[in-house]
Amino acid sequence: MAREIARSWEGHTSRRHRKKIKMLFAHLKRILKLDRLRLRGPNSARDGFTLAATIQNLRKMAKLIPMPALTPA
Repeated sequence: MAREIARSWEGHTSRRHRKKIKMLFAHLKRILKLDRLRLRGPNSARDGFTLAATIQNLRKMAKLIPMPALTPA
């Protein structure tokens, strides 16, 4: 059953999406050093994760928005 799902189109799509999400978490852990939460308590942990997600979204937006061309002075 699991192999049939893995070979199907839906399984292929699921693996593609999973790969993107895992890469985002790996970047958060390794590059931004968010492998541990620095703050204590559930609210602080949620705030820290929200901040990390905001950073990722800003990085993604920066790649999508074209930079203006520089003109020589």
